[in-house]
Amino acid sequence: MRSDPAIKKPAILLAFWTPGWFESLVLCMPMIIFGIFVGFVAWFLVRYLMAGIFTVDQNERAVKTAFGRAERIASQTTLDDPVSEMLTEEERQRYCYPQVRVIPPGGPYFKWPWERVYKTSIAVQTVSMAYDPEDADANEGGTRLSAVTKDQLDTGLGGQLRFRISERNLYAWFFGVKNPIAHVMGFFISVLRERIANFEAPAVDPGADDGMAAAVAGISINDLRKNLSSLNEHMDRECAGAAARYGITLDASLITSIDPPPEVESALAAINTAHNQVSSDISLAQAHADQKIVQSRRAVEIETLNAQAEVEPLLALAGQVSSLQATGPAVLPAYLRNVKLSLFRKAARVILEDPR
Repeated sequence: MRSDPAIKKPAILLAFWTPGWFESLVLCMPMIIFGIFVGFVAWFLVRYLMAGIFTVDQNERAVKTAFGRAERIASQTTLDDPVSEMLTEEERQRYCYPQVRVIPPGGPYFKWPWERVYKTSIAVQTVSMAYDPEDADANEGGTRLSAVTKDQLDTGLGGQLRFRISERNLYAWFFGVKNPIAHVMGFFISVLRERIANFEAPAVDPGADDGMAAAVAGISINDLRKNLSSLNEHMDRECAGAAARYGITLDASLITSIDPPPEVESALAAINTAHNQVSSDISLAQAHADQKIVQSRRAVEIETLNAQAEVEPLLALAGQVSSLQATGPAVLPAYLRNVKLSLFRKAARVILEDPR
């Protein structure tokens, strides 16, 4: 015969509800309370005190906040630091961040439960200049950055960008900008595209030796390739204020390739080949002309030396005659008579004129 569970419950409760059990519970209550207290203390020590100990690696820097507010250095801002020297007056009003206390490498350090530690690596990182942190498939998978030149050619740019987190503006990196890498990459790409769109090669003097370089003037891809180093230097100058804006220092930008569109690549190659051939012919003609000029200068020097060699004896003879004339009035006629006698000895026939 099945028993009803509702009838058994009061019986079980009555079995435990006895006067002896209650006195035992009262006697054990201090031990229970003490056990709860010990467990709470152990949990607090493990959860907050032991977990509050932290260290900072050699290539890391840290910032600590209390109730969400970072530890600041008095009332100093980034405008008091040389990192903001590259900013304009308008940008100095916009990018004014407080200077926070930076925790150097080492430890162990301690934080309270209401404090939070933010760590970041300051090691130099290298990414492709076509990298998009918000969309991995953008720019052909981060391998090619497109930019339009002044003559409306859609070129492909390739290269690398080296950056590191600025230790002197960690507030902007942690709290000032939501995604600093995306901001820096967007800023760099916009500056690069603006420079590509307005780039003009330096003016060439038509009368100079390299005047034929003007033969390909107006072809922006050639101008960009020839002035690649100046383009990289321009990008370094323009991005010098990134540390004050976003807390990221751009160490260097290296543009390694500038590729023309496929539909104009063959025509551009033909133009470059013809220009190289013309430049080669001009160089050969210039070398030949330089050689002729050098030979002419040598010939002039030789003839000048020969003329000086012929004139030198005459000048010496004139000096001797002058010195003889100075010695006395009869010396010069005697000298002339002796010279004539020596000439008569050498002559095969002499014709004398009758003084009458």
